[in-house]
Amino acid sequence: MDQPPKSIPTIEQVARAAGVARSTVSRAFSRPGMLSPQTVAHVMAVAARLGYAPNQVARALSTGRYGNIALIVPDVANPFFPPLIRAAEARADAAGLCVFLGDSDEDPAQEERLTGKMAAQVDGFVLASSRLAEDAVRALRGRRPVVLVNRDIEGLDRVLIDSAPGAAAAVRHLQELGHRRIAYIGGPPSSWSNQQRRTAVLRTAKELGVEAVEVAAERPSYEGGMAAASAVLSARTTGAIAFDDLVAQGLLAGLAGVGIEVPAAFSVIGCDDVLGARTYPPLTTISSRSNDAGRAAIEMLLAQIESGPSAGTAQRLATELIVRATTAEPPGRRA
Repeated sequence: MDQPPKSIPTIEQVARAAGVARSTVSRAFSRPGMLSPQTVAHVMAVAARLGYAPNQVARALSTGRYGNIALIVPDVANPFFPPLIRAAEARADAAGLCVFLGDSDEDPAQEERLTGKMAAQVDGFVLASSRLAEDAVRALRGRRPVVLVNRDIEGLDRVLIDSAPGAAAAVRHLQELGHRRIAYIGGPPSSWSNQQRRTAVLRTAKELGVEAVEVAAERPSYEGGMAAASAVLSARTTGAIAFDDLVAQGLLAGLAGVGIEVPAAFSVIGCDDVLGARTYPPLTTISSRSNDAGRAAIEMLLAQIESGPSAGTAQRLATELIVRATTAEPPGRRA
């Protein structure tokens, strides 16, 4: 015989079992910072034992908060983003919030559609590597708290992974090995990260007397890197710095497909260190702080949700070059 369904415990039942006021239970879930850690832990333990979960619809009506935040990335399949997403979700979960994940597919129009749909259900947004126009980002901030990752807009909270020092170190590394003509395989023109890396590569190459050729990738992808192989070879370069590890991995495959051995005949450097140890040969690359960026962005968003709009703070995360096995002296320099 089927068992009758259990009744859903109420906030009043949790309050009685915990020996606290109903308002204390509500604050433990919605504004735990107002209570002592011991009180929050006690209420949460009683709620878990009873199987209580707050009614998000009722909570939104009474507090104006939904208990949800949105995280939008341009390409969820790009290996740079999963560590960021995982770290952001862990921090949000610790704060009792659910993360709605959106993939804009590198399309600003799709990103705008996603933000429009989600704005009525979330307490704030983290936009990672946003492709939106600046006025669209500012308009969204007028509706909900917004934190940016790898997008530098004055007056907004943002977490910036500063890959320029790592890109400059990559050029110096190639120059010290004896390379005199290198390529930079670019990412999306609207990408803040691409702009930082491109500028650092071109500036440092000029300072060191190295010729730097720009090669466009249709998309920051494995296929884009493969397609770039013929261009970097046609430009008579002996080494290349790719926008990210995914493009670098595609470049390795494209070079192998035409019989070019790395690093004996050509040197390759990636960026973000998300595939570095998994490629063959292991990829020389610029470090990434994507997990740190995910956590920091959620911290900033939580502060805005709790305390109101921020004047706009930029938190910068440093990067460095990690030398592995895809760089060596160019063939003409070897004895």
